[in-house]
Amino acid sequence: MRVCLDACVLFPTVLREVLTGVAALGLYQPIWSERILEEWARATVKLGPGAETQARGEIAVLKAHFPNASAQPRAGDMARLHLPDEDDIHVLASAIAGSADVIVTLNAKDFPRQTLAFEGVKRLSPDEFLMDRWMEAPAAVEQVVKDVHGVAVQMMGEDIALRALMKRARLPRLGKALA
Repeated sequence: MRVCLDACVLFPTVLREVLTGVAALGLYQPIWSERILEEWARATVKLGPGAETQARGEIAVLKAHFPNASAQPRAGDMARLHLPDEDDIHVLASAIAGSADVIVTLNAKDFPRQTLAFEGVKRLSPDEFLMDRWMEAPAAVEQVVKDVHGVAVQMMGEDIALRALMKRARLPRLGKALA
C-alpha cells in the first residue's frame, strides 16, 4: 500500500516517528513531495531557534531511509484539481503522482472523500490508518509504539503514560488499544 503523508502528520515528532517506524517495517510505502517536506520544515519555526535546522536534518534522514518516497506533482494535475483549500492541491497531486492509495492527514475538511474517491485515493486520519496497520500486524505496530514511547520519555525527562502520549500525538484510539 502506498500512502501519501501530509505535512501535518510529519511535523509532530511522536506521530511522525510512529508513522515512519511502521513504514520501516514494510507495512506501507510512504509518499511525500519536496513541498510537503518543506511545509514541515517551515512549520517548525514557531518552536524557536534551531528547530528548522533540526527538522531539515530529520528530513535528510527520512529521505535516506525512504529513497523512493518522493513523488513530484505533475503540472497537469495541479491545474485540474480542486480542493476547498488551494494550498492542499499539491498533496492530492503528490498522491496521484506517487500512485498512493491513501492520504493520511489531520485536515479532513480540506480533503473531501468524494473528490479523493474520483482520483482513486482514500483519506484517513493517522489514528484510523495506524489502527488498520495494528489490526494487520499488532505485534509490529505495538513494538514501534513502545520504542517511540521509550525515546519520548527519555527526551522529555519525565515519565508519561503511553496512552497520554498517544492522545497528545492525536492517536487516542491506538493509545487506548495498546494501553
